[in-house]
Amino acid sequence: MINKLSKNAKKVDKFLLNFLGKQKNSVLLNPMKYGIISGGKKLRSTIILNAGRLLNIREKKLINICAAVECIHSYSLIHDDLPCMDNDSMRRGKLATHKKFGEATAVLAGNSLLTLAFELITDQNYSIKDKHKNEIIKSLAECAGHTGIAGGQQLDLKYENEKKSITQIIEMQKKKTGKLFNFCFTAVGIISGKNKKDKILLGKIGEEIGLLFQLADDFLDVKGSKKIVGKPIKKDKKKGKSTLVKLMGYDKAFLFANNLKRKILLKIKKHGKNTKELKETINFILERNF
Repeated sequence: MINKLSKNAKKVDKFLLNFLGKQKNSVLLNPMKYGIISGGKKLRSTIILNAGRLLNIREKKLINICAAVECIHSYSLIHDDLPCMDNDSMRRGKLATHKKFGEATAVLAGNSLLTLAFELITDQNYSIKDKHKNEIIKSLAECAGHTGIAGGQQLDLKYENEKKSITQIIEMQKKKTGKLFNFCFTAVGIISGKNKKDKILLGKIGEEIGLLFQLADDFLDVKGSKKIVGKPIKKDKKKGKSTLVKLMGYDKAFLFANNLKRKILLKIKKHGKNTKELKETINFILERNF
């Protein structure tokens, strides 16, 4: 599975470098590349490609979406690491962008990756229907903004050192992490011409996969290693983060995650033989590096 993730990540990195290489040079290009290129497993891109396999969409119709999602994800990480938010100095096994280039540059590089995501989708060389482009842009904006990642991060900060219910934590994590996974499935559904009901169902599957990913991330923070995770561990407890692990305990949270994984696998079962790669990715999410 690691080899597949690495292969997909290299494809997205190559595409992004080529895209950026055709643009005018700027002082922000290096910190932007530092924040997004050759870092992380780019799991969201693999999820998009897996969803494409489910719905018989060719890779060349998905690569722009993969690149856009990674821009959004990397922008959010650059901003999350800032002293005014989670105040982390390491990311993906190297200095956080603000530690390497300074806080102001990190903010601007993150902003630039956010806007680059929409530029990637609207690119005239990206050959999908304009109607689909518009719908994808709207979906991405909703998943990245105050109803998605940004709103989830605000709740994450607000909930520190507060006692919250399981429902509140799940809703926060679905925004902070799940919404971008929701988009990964929804975008593929849009390109494949699915109806509104089917796109909603696909998005919910993505959102649940995102929640599973967040749970796995929380488990790694408790029992992982700095070398594996690429950043300091046991941060959640120190910062008083509201997580399901903290509320339920490690064992009960892990049981909850396994039940969630089974439910997700049942939902995608109807797609038959085209589910193989997605199943492998879902299993990897929960089992990674334990």
